[in-house]
Amino acid sequence: MSAVPGKSSRVDRIEETVIAVILGFMTLLTFANVVARYGFNSNIFYALELTVFLFAWLVLLGASYAVKKTLHLGVDAIINMAAPALRRYLALFAVSVCLIYSLLLLKGAWDYWAPYANLPPTSGRWFPTGFVEKFRGQGWYETQDIPVPFFLRWLEGVFNDGDPYEKLPKVIPYMVLPISMALLVWRYIEVAIRVWRGQQDSLIVSHEAEEEVAEAAAKLKD
Repeated sequence: MSAVPGKSSRVDRIEETVIAVILGFMTLLTFANVVARYGFNSNIFYALELTVFLFAWLVLLGASYAVKKTLHLGVDAIINMAAPALRRYLALFAVSVCLIYSLLLLKGAWDYWAPYANLPPTSGRWFPTGFVEKFRGQGWYETQDIPVPFFLRWLEGVFNDGDPYEKLPKVIPYMVLPISMALLVWRYIEVAIRVWRGQQDSLIVSHEAEEEVAEAAAKLKD
């Protein structure tokens, strides 16, 4: 039994749309900056920083989506040699390791982002044991060049004691860290459930290239 990607749903379409919009906006922004630089001897001063943040959003959100669709790369030569029962246990072991790793990432992501939202980071070296009581809020930290859109001016009253922001606060671009890591944890839990139920026996798509070629050939015949 090969890996079974998650079925198409409204959630899938939302994720795919968000990823596509980010990629499209990155492309347009980069193209516009090139035109401004070489065509008008000018530039969009915040383009580079915004593109870097958008790329980070694209990668981090795409990581959890790829887990859901079993699109991550992997080597299955040894797994395919094992008996089906053993293959299931190997998959459970692999998803357990990935789940532990993603939980560590979630803790680190929260601890990095939380001060920018004036929220307490967690205590504990590896796994959270509670929340730190005394911490320094950093809601006033801003990005270097990205301006604040008018519809985000309400952030000033929430995170900056009403003082106006000159640039976009870091709480916004960095919020993708806990969101994406929480999604990653949830996706691995979903994979573990599917493996346990016998609906999936691998975290990757076995022989993905061959299957894609066969599917494309079948569509051409139709």
